[in-house]
Amino acid sequence: MSWGTELWDQFDNLEKHTQWGIDVLEKYIKFVKERTEIELSYAKQLRNLSKKYQPKKNSKEEEEYRYTSTRAFLATLNEMNDYAGQHEVISENMTSLITAELTRYVQELKQERKSHFHDGRKAQQHIETCWKQLEASKRRFERDCKEADRAQQYFEKMDADINVTKADVEKARQQAQLRHQMAEDSKAEYSSTLQKFNSEQHEHYYTHIPNIFQKIQEMEERRIVRIGESMKTFAEVDRQVIPIIGKCLDEITKAAESVDHKNDSQMVIEAFKSGFEPPGDVDFEDFTQPMKRTVSESSLSNSRGDGKSEPKFGSKSKGKLWPFIKKNKPPPPPPASASPSAVPNGPQSPKQQKEPLSHRFNEFMTSKPKIHCFRSLKRGLSLKLGAGPEDFSNLPPEQRRKKLQQKVDELNRDIQKEMDSRDALTKMKDVYIKNPQMGDAASVDHRLAELGQNIEKLRLEVQKFEGWLAEVEGRLPARSEQSRRQSGVYEAQNASGVNSCAQDRESPDGSYTEEQSQETEMKVPATDFDDEFDDEEPLPTIGTCKALYTFEGQNEGTISVAEGEMLYVIEEDKGDGWTRIRRNEDEEGYVPTSYVEVYLDKNAKDVHKPLQKISE
Repeated sequence: MSWGTELWDQFDNLEKHTQWGIDVLEKYIKFVKERTEIELSYAKQLRNLSKKYQPKKNSKEEEEYRYTSTRAFLATLNEMNDYAGQHEVISENMTSLITAELTRYVQELKQERKSHFHDGRKAQQHIETCWKQLEASKRRFERDCKEADRAQQYFEKMDADINVTKADVEKARQQAQLRHQMAEDSKAEYSSTLQKFNSEQHEHYYTHIPNIFQKIQEMEERRIVRIGESMKTFAEVDRQVIPIIGKCLDEITKAAESVDHKNDSQMVIEAFKSGFEPPGDVDFEDFTQPMKRTVSESSLSNSRGDGKSEPKFGSKSKGKLWPFIKKNKPPPPPPASASPSAVPNGPQSPKQQKEPLSHRFNEFMTSKPKIHCFRSLKRGLSLKLGAGPEDFSNLPPEQRRKKLQQKVDELNRDIQKEMDSRDALTKMKDVYIKNPQMGDAASVDHRLAELGQNIEKLRLEVQKFEGWLAEVEGRLPARSEQSRRQSGVYEAQNASGVNSCAQDRESPDGSYTEEQSQETEMKVPATDFDDEFDDEEPLPTIGTCKALYTFEGQNEGTISVAEGEMLYVIEEDKGDGWTRIRRNEDEEGYVPTSYVEVYLDKNAKDVHKPLQKISE
């Protein structure tokens, strides 16, 4: 049973049938795809359902899940979540094993079908061409035969006519012979074309077309087998998750069987039991005897009093029926010894929390620790920078050290590049010396000299910046971990603000100015105020300092010093360019670090000895 022998003349119908088969396959792919979407949607809905009925944390519902029935329900919710996961597995497996594979196979099937029917059309066109050649040869043979017959009749007519000359008769005879020869040639050509056509036709219908149709038949049978295998896979994908789904259902059944009504009843008793005894029997009151009546009344009043007291106690124990219900506690009050200004991090009233930042600023500026407030403001400033000096002296020490270190690294990289170029030119010069035909060795001497000069200049620059760096690192004091942490946070948040403040304080000629930039942007974060108001105890001295220049402290938090004056250091520079000093127990404040020379002493005591003024 072959399509090539049985359906040799059904080329068009086979083309339609195979296209229908591809359409069926694409329809099945679409069906499986929609099934996977349904599985995903179902799994999502199951997960949402399970999540919806899960107990909320830190709520009354969570405490209710101590009963066996509610625990079984919770286990059911968890198992339903796993159940939903199996439907997701079904969707994934169907997508990868059926949809993706069949989609790729359909593309291959279309290409194969197109190739087979292209070969079939080509064979049909060839046999049709042979048929047309046979028809043309046949018509030519028929025409030549008719021409030869007419020429023969004309010759016989001329030969029978006595009035026709002999030359005309001879001419007619030659023409008749020529026509007969052409007819014979056409006959031979027609016979040859006919034989060739019969051979081509036999090969077409018994060889070419059967082979092509056989390939189409095999292609269609593979399609049928493939769709059958896909349907089998469709069922296997479902069957693979049945054991896991069965386990989920078994767990739900196990959870349901674990429900213990006796246990739940006992838990209800433990939850709501008051511990009081039921009221006793009411005494009989005999109204026939006054004495007994009096005794009965007193007894009745006592029993009634007891009856009234029981609900009273019951009301008191009402809060104990549900011991797992917690009440909201009020926030703890601030310490009695602490004042509002001394406890900035304590609980604030809603009115204080809603106050504008400007009100808080004015309140802190007029409060007792003005020095801390000024430092907080100084940290919050953000000014725009212009071009600074070469040694970055306008920056705070820590930032200056970083800038100098970056500059040294950059110069070292430039030196390495120049040295690499010099080495390359040196090698080139050696090659020119050994092979003069390749180039003139003297032509690179000028460039080598330039590189040498550049390297020397760069090394001088490195030495200069390394000197500044060593000077900065020598002056930077060792800071505690807390200071480093505060300075690191400050540098990360307000680096641009500190640089701008430093530039505004020191002019290019080294003189100090109190003038602020017109483009000052005030930023006073609430955390800065809170961090600075830790306590009001006086800070111990950590060293001494000598004023190098006269400084007129005009702003809040600063202190005026005279040139050559010796003072105590109570807080070192934290990277913002300011040092906190103390003259006596009542006078302390901030001065620019560049205006004093600090002598740190770890063993210094907080003893305010009289310091004399030293003139330079």
